Amino acid sequence: MEIWHNPRCSKSRTALAALDAAAPGHTVRRYLDEPPTAAELDEVLTRLDLQPWEITRLKEPVAKELGLAGKPKDRAAWIAVLVANPVLIERPIIVTDDGRAYLARTQEAIDAALS
Repeated sequence: MEIWHNPRCSKSRTALAALDAAAPGHTVRRYLDEPPTAAELDEVLTRLDLQPWEITRLKEPVAKELGLAGKPKDRAAWIAVLVANPVLIERPIIVTDDGRAYLARTQEAIDAALS
């Protein structure tokens, strides 16, 4: 199990604490320091059953600078933007060993990932 974690995010810290308690041996990926590749992000999006614009933090200053709110919804182009600017990726994301992925911003999503 792997968590894409940002230690400055309270929801990410909450999810990590739950993993620490319930799933020893998980991997913590500080995705701001080790951004996903385009292929990794595409795979995780497929597992999440989401599009890149659905996990983009549009209120971040860089999103406004890039004009993402009005950007055409082209999957590959958005993935490229997220890979180049990982701060825009919503967090935390939990990827399980059995192929599932969760945007773990709620306790329900964390519980589902751990089940």
